[in-house]
Amino acid sequence: MATKIRKRTDEKKVIRFKRKKRIRSRVEGDAERPRLSVFRSNKHLYVQLIDDVKQHTLVAVSTNEEDTRGKSKATLAGAKEVGLLIAKRALAKNISQVVFDRSGYLYHGRIKAIADAAREGGLKF
Repeated sequence: MATKIRKRTDEKKVIRFKRKKRIRSRVEGDAERPRLSVFRSNKHLYVQLIDDVKQHTLVAVSTNEEDTRGKSKATLAGAKEVGLLIAKRALAKNISQVVFDRSGYLYHGRIKAIADAAREGGLKF
Protein backbone atom coordinates (compact mmCIF):
# COMPACT_ATOMS: atom_id res chain seq x y z
CA MET A 1 0.00 0.00 0.00
CA ALA A 2 2.86 2.38 0.73
CA THR A 3 4.12 2.10 -2.85
CA LYS A 4 0.80 3.35 -4.24
CA ILE A 5 0.91 6.45 -2.03
CA ARG A 6 4.52 7.10 -2.93
CA LYS A 7 3.82 6.61 -6.65
CA ARG A 8 0.93 9.09 -6.55
CA THR A 9 3.07 11.64 -4.71
CA ASP A 10 5.86 11.21 -7.23
CA GLU A 11 3.42 11.70 -10.12
CA LYS A 12 2.13 14.92 -8.57
CA LYS A 13 5.69 16.19 -8.19
CA VAL A 14 6.52 15.31 -11.78
CA ILE A 15 3.44 17.14 -13.05
CA ARG A 16 4.31 20.22 -10.96
CA PHE A 17 7.91 20.25 -12.21
CA LYS A 18 6.76 19.97 -15.84
CA ARG A 19 4.45 22.93 -15.26
CA LYS A 20 7.29 24.81 -13.54
CA LYS A 21 9.65 24.20 -16.45
CA ARG A 22 7.02 25.42 -18.92
CA ILE A 23 6.44 28.60 -16.89
CA ARG A 24 10.17 29.30 -16.44
CA SER A 25 10.77 29.00 -20.17
CA ARG A 26 8.62 32.12 -20.62
CA VAL A 27 9.27 34.08 -17.41
CA GLU A 28 12.56 35.85 -16.79
CA GLY A 29 13.38 38.63 -14.36
CA ASP A 30 15.96 41.38 -14.65
CA ALA A 31 17.11 44.28 -12.46
CA GLU A 32 14.23 46.59 -13.50
CA ARG A 33 11.54 43.92 -13.36
CA PRO A 34 12.64 40.99 -11.16
CA ARG A 35 10.91 37.63 -10.91
CA LEU A 36 8.71 37.13 -7.83
CA SER A 37 9.22 33.45 -7.10
CA VAL A 38 7.02 31.55 -4.64
CA PHE A 39 7.77 28.28 -2.85
CA ARG A 40 5.12 26.58 -0.75
CA SER A 41 5.94 23.88 1.78
CA ASN A 42 3.58 22.23 4.24
CA LYS A 43 4.77 24.42 7.12
CA HIS A 44 6.03 27.65 5.54
CA LEU A 45 5.85 29.98 2.54
CA TYR A 46 8.90 31.52 0.88
CA VAL A 47 8.92 34.44 -1.58
CA GLN A 48 11.93 35.94 -3.38
CA LEU A 49 12.59 38.69 -5.90
CA ILE A 50 15.25 37.37 -8.26
CA ASP A 51 17.35 39.05 -10.94
CA ASP A 52 17.87 36.18 -13.41
CA VAL A 53 20.48 38.06 -15.47
CA LYS A 54 22.88 38.40 -12.52
CA GLN A 55 21.51 35.28 -10.80
CA HIS A 56 21.04 37.27 -7.61
CA THR A 57 18.28 37.39 -4.99
CA LEU A 58 17.27 40.99 -4.36
CA VAL A 59 14.65 40.56 -1.61
CA ALA A 60 13.42 37.51 0.30
CA VAL A 61 10.60 36.94 2.77
CA SER A 62 9.32 33.80 4.48
CA THR A 63 6.98 32.80 7.27
CA ASN A 64 10.05 31.33 8.97
CA GLU A 65 11.81 34.62 9.73
CA GLU A 66 11.58 36.74 12.87
CA ASP A 67 9.19 39.36 11.45
CA THR A 68 6.51 36.76 10.72
CA ARG A 69 7.43 33.90 13.07
CA GLY A 70 4.79 32.93 15.58
CA LYS A 71 2.00 34.90 13.92
CA SER A 72 0.83 32.62 11.14
CA LYS A 73 2.56 30.02 9.05
CA ALA A 74 1.45 28.41 5.81
CA THR A 75 -2.14 29.64 5.95
CA LEU A 76 -4.09 32.21 3.95
CA ALA A 77 -3.41 34.78 6.67
CA GLY A 78 0.30 33.98 6.52
CA ALA A 79 0.25 34.26 2.73
CA LYS A 80 -1.32 37.72 2.91
CA GLU A 81 1.24 38.79 5.49
CA VAL A 82 4.14 37.54 3.34
CA GLY A 83 2.71 39.27 0.25
CA LEU A 84 2.43 42.61 2.02
CA LEU A 85 5.92 42.27 3.52
CA ILE A 86 7.55 41.44 0.16
CA ALA A 87 5.85 44.48 -1.37
CA LYS A 88 7.04 46.71 1.47
CA ARG A 89 10.65 45.49 1.18
CA ALA A 90 10.62 45.72 -2.63
CA LEU A 91 9.34 49.30 -2.58
CA ALA A 92 12.07 50.14 -0.06
CA LYS A 93 14.60 49.01 -2.70
CA ASN A 94 12.81 51.02 -5.44
CA ILE A 95 11.33 47.94 -7.12
CA SER A 96 7.72 48.50 -8.19
CA GLN A 97 7.25 46.14 -11.16
CA VAL A 98 7.74 42.37 -11.01
CA VAL A 99 7.06 39.24 -13.04
CA PHE A 100 5.08 36.62 -11.08
CA ASP A 101 6.47 33.07 -11.03
CA ARG A 102 4.11 30.65 -9.32
CA SER A 103 6.67 27.80 -9.58
CA GLY A 104 4.27 25.29 -11.05
CA TYR A 105 1.64 25.71 -8.34
CA LEU A 106 -1.92 26.40 -9.38
CA TYR A 107 -2.97 30.04 -9.05
CA HIS A 108 -5.33 29.34 -6.20
CA GLY A 109 -5.44 29.57 -2.42
CA ARG A 110 -2.18 30.62 -0.77
CA ILE A 111 -0.45 31.44 -4.07
CA LYS A 112 -3.28 33.74 -5.11
CA ALA A 113 -3.33 35.33 -1.63
CA ILE A 114 0.39 36.17 -1.91
CA ALA A 115 -0.12 37.74 -5.34
CA ASP A 116 -3.17 39.75 -4.27
CA ALA A 117 -1.45 41.03 -1.12
CA ALA A 118 1.66 42.02 -3.10
CA ARG A 119 -0.54 43.95 -5.52
CA GLU A 120 -2.33 45.54 -2.59
CA GLY A 121 1.07 46.49 -1.12
CA GLY A 122 1.98 48.40 -4.29
CA LEU A 123 3.72 45.95 -6.64
CA LYS A 124 2.66 45.88 -10.29
CA PHE A 125 2.59 42.57 -12.16
